[in-house]
This record gives sequence, structure tokens and C-alpha cells, in this order.
Amino acid sequence: MAAALEAGPFFHGTVAVLRPGELLTSGRRSNYRPEVVMNHVYFTALVDGAGLAAEIAAELAGGDAVPRVYLVEPTGPFEDDPNVTDKKFPGNPTRSYRSTAPLRVVEEVAEWTRLTPEALALWRERLAALRADPRAEIIN
Repeated sequence: MAAALEAGPFFHGTVAVLRPGELLTSGRRSNYRPEVVMNHVYFTALVDGAGLAAEIAAELAGGDAVPRVYLVEPTGPFEDDPNVTDKKFPGNPTRSYRSTAPLRVVEEVAEWTRLTPEALALWRERLAALRADPRAEIIN
């Protein structure tokens, strides 16, 4: 895996309550396809991109899940996320990455843009369609 040329800072969106120093690792089930165990841990250099991932994770978790964004540090090499890079967008404008190495949590980030109720409703529809589509795949 070739290291990407991004220097960061990097962010990870989730519903998990994490503390500084904790490690985020691969081997967890996908939010989008629970039957898939992920070989990578995902992150972005855009705080609002991590916020979107956190909002999606909260939507998929249901209940009272709270979206959270963390400043993280990769502990090993990483690559462009092939699920969005050149598949959905030319290049990597989302500045999205993945790694088989853990990410170290630095701190929780309080300042990020929350989705409006209208945008959240649109994502809810998109996620339902994605989960219902047997052709939708995750490049793992």
C-alpha cells in the first residue's frame, strides 16, 4: 500500500465514544453493509466529511446515537479510499483515505457542520436505497 501524499490533519466520524490515545482498528462490520467485515479503517482530511460520516453512522445506528468527530493520527501507511476516489469523483476531492493500520484518537472535535433536517432526510433516502440495492458493493 503506497502512502498518500496528504499531511492532514485527519478526522474520523462515528457514533462511538472514544478517548484520546484509543486506537481505531479495522475488523469491524460496515455501517453500510453489516454482513461485510471491513479490512480498513477510514478517515478524511475534511472535518465536515468526517461529520457527514458521523451523521450517516448515527442514522444507521438508529435510536439516540450521537454523531461524533475525532481528530486522528494514522499509525501506518494509508491510501486513497477507492470507494469514492475515481469511482464517484475524479481524483480525491473528498480527501478520503483508508488504512489497515490503526488510527490513534487525538481528541474529539466540537466544531463541524451538522446536516440540516432536509439534508438528513435526503441522506436517509439515499441510505435506504443503497442498503436495498444488492449490486451496491464496498471495495474492501
